[in-house]
Amino acid sequence: MGINKELSHREFMQQETGETHSPYEKELEFYSAVASGNLERVEELYTPLAVEGYGKLSMDPVRNMKYHLIITIALIARFCIEKGLPTETSYTISDIFINRLDVSTTEEQLSMIHREVFVEYCKRMQKVNSGNAYSKHVLMCLDLIYDNIYNGIRVQELADKLGLTPQYLSKLFKQEVGVTISDYIMSRRIQAAENMLKFSDYAPLDIGNYMGFSSHSHFIACFKKHTGFTPKQFRENYFRQNWQGKE
Repeated sequence: MGINKELSHREFMQQETGETHSPYEKELEFYSAVASGNLERVEELYTPLAVEGYGKLSMDPVRNMKYHLIITIALIARFCIEKGLPTETSYTISDIFINRLDVSTTEEQLSMIHREVFVEYCKRMQKVNSGNAYSKHVLMCLDLIYDNIYNGIRVQELADKLGLTPQYLSKLFKQEVGVTISDYIMSRRIQAAENMLKFSDYAPLDIGNYMGFSSHSHFIACFKKHTGFTPKQFRENYFRQNWQGKE
């Protein structure tokens, strides 16, 4: 069936059955409320995904919810970027939740993820909108760090790319973020390693190499300093637990 013929058929069936999509304005208001950090308004506008009004993207109920949730997460991430959330932070949060929904098997699990998504983004946007957002140079620095999280980047390189002196950039970053650039880079690398240990089958040795640590012993020492666990212990305790809805 050609797209025009199928479009006409579906529009006719929707008129006959009364099954229409949710009002466009309401969707925009929902996403805007999330990007504004207005959790109270978001709760008022919240509509469960397993109801009429979202369209049918799959005959399978769980797969249908997954498709709609992916769309929702993608739009929320982009609305929040437009309102000041660092680009890589927003996209990484999006990736984490999409990874979780990908292995979910029930509508209940997907509904929990749906709520977790808008609560997480709302909380982050509350900070952005409270006046605690970062300056342009720090935002650009954060983006550069995320872009180079797997191959490493030094303070001098960051400063050169931003046209600043290392001393000025370091002082500005510490004032706004609260930690040194080096400490922040290390914490992001460890966080990325945590996610790989939780949600992938790669061996700790391979993860350490992928994250650019000089040796496996260096990776173990840095990881334990930040988490209290060795990579092996962390994998044993947390591997895919979050995917099953556990704490």
